[in-house]
Parts: sequence; structure tokens; C-alpha cells
Amino acid sequence: MQEEIINRVATSKLKTFDLEEIYPEGERVLFDVKDWLFQELILKERDFREFVKNHDWSQYKNKFVAITCTVDAIIPSWAFMLVASELTPFANKVVIGNLELLETVLYQELLQFIDFRDFTDVPVIIKGCANKPIPESAYAFLIAKLQPIAKSIMFGEACSTVPLFKAKK
Repeated sequence: MQEEIINRVATSKLKTFDLEEIYPEGERVLFDVKDWLFQELILKERDFREFVKNHDWSQYKNKFVAITCTVDAIIPSWAFMLVASELTPFANKVVIGNLELLETVLYQELLQFIDFRDFTDVPVIIKGCANKPIPESAYAFLIAKLQPIAKSIMFGEACSTVPLFKAKK
């Protein structure tokens, strides 16, 4: 006599949260101000303002932009702010920093508006193995949202999880 095989994962209350599912689609762009510096070292205000004035900002329409300087130069805050002020009408999001900071900000904003009620008093798996650039900080933001309400939190796939948290009874 054969016993029926039961998929206990499918019948459990286990919920999976995949950060990749909420990944905002769109091109990421690193805007490097080094190209607008004299000898990639010195910001000359008049020249910098001329570059800003004559640049085609519409090319950043619907993109996610991180403004940075990849050379060791002293850039005044107003220069980054000036570039941001021109990008803001076109880009989906503008940050001053690198691409990882951009992803961090995107996830922080996205996770603020998710209704987590379905994760109350149930075991939760935070899915690992992403194909998209999910910053480590996004996992910390997610833990902060889930820990007060979840029964337990694990990381990985249903077949092999790493326990992270278990609510006290």
C-alpha cells in the first residue's frame, strides 16, 4: 500500500516575501560630475553652471539617477543640488550618492507603503537568490517591518531556509 505524498509547504500558512517582485523597473544611471570639472579636479563655478545650462536633461526621463563624483575632488554641496534640481523634473528618482544608495532609497520608500497584514502571526520566508540588484539594506528594512508581526522569519527557499527570528510565545 502506497502512502499519499503531501506537500506540507503548499498546505502550510507559510508566506514568502520576494523583494525582487517589488523591484522598480527602469534604467539606473550614474551621473558623474567629474566630467564637468577642470582637469577632473577643480570645479570652476562659471564653467560648471554653463555645462548645467546647456546639458540635455530630457535624456534622463523616467530613469533612476544617482549623482556622484568618482574622482578625489572637493565638490561643494550646491553643485550636486544644482544638478539634482535639473534632473528632478525628468527622472523618476534622484539621489546624491552611488547606485547602491539609489537602490537603498528606492526599497526604503517602497516598503513604507506595503500592507503587511497578511504576514501577521504566520511563518515568513524572505526569498534569497535574487537576479536583480537588491541592496543588503533592503533586507534590514524588511526585517524591521516583519519582525513585530510575524510568527517566525527565515531566509532562503522553502527547501532550505536559515532561521532568523522566532516570536516569543
